[in-house]
Amino acid sequence: MMGGVRFLKGHGTGNDFVILPEGTPELTPAFVAAVCDRRRGIGGDGVLRVAPSALPGVDWFMDYWNADGSLAEMCGNGVRVFARYLAGAGLAAGTVPIETRAGVVRAVIGDETISVDMGLPKVYGDSSARLGPLELPGVAVDCGNPHLVCALPEGLPLESLDLHLAPGHDEEFYPAGVNVEFYVPAGELHVRMRVHERGSGETLSCGTGAVAVAAVALAGAGRETGVVTVDVPGGRLAVTFDGGECHLAGPAVIVASGELSL
Repeated sequence: MMGGVRFLKGHGTGNDFVILPEGTPELTPAFVAAVCDRRRGIGGDGVLRVAPSALPGVDWFMDYWNADGSLAEMCGNGVRVFARYLAGAGLAAGTVPIETRAGVVRAVIGDETISVDMGLPKVYGDSSARLGPLELPGVAVDCGNPHLVCALPEGLPLESLDLHLAPGHDEEFYPAGVNVEFYVPAGELHVRMRVHERGSGETLSCGTGAVAVAAVALAGAGRETGVVTVDVPGGRLAVTFDGGECHLAGPAVIVASGELSL
């Protein structure tokens, strides 16, 4: 793939993406990695290619790629930014179904906030993460993609963690890799978290990661319903559990557009 490719740049609470509009040809891992390079490309945590969906009643498929050129099943903030693009391009309004590799989700487009029905996350086991000499127990959560949620012990500051390298994990438990979240309580149904995303490194925000942490925090409070506030380095997300569904809400904005010349 060469030059002449239109692009937009958007982010949801600092989780940033290069958006390739409808009509963009199929991607390759090398092209995605080059585009996401923050020094030699545009820079981003991933690429969102807007493609038609073949499913009945669904117009759009979110072809999401991680920054390293690997494919991902799902991206909560990516869906919200994807929906913001569709709205700005006049391709969708109100509630829009979007096909992802993890299934169809529905985004509700507001003036500033976009909410996405994420389905109910599945808490399915225990594992652990390794950060240098630290071995931190965690909870396995499936949000359409794999997560490991680790509560930090009291006295260990969230800011002290070195997430430049991927945390170690049980490769038999997570054969395809895992997104690892670390969190501390900040109040009733209110947490602060950091995340190392599989294929992208530490990011300022992770939508599915926020859902995973919220599910663990809600269960820890002995609740099945409620709104969990999740503060990430890039802003604030709200995760609502109503008993049958889970909704991720937060800001999503388009910040730039141009033409690729790679």
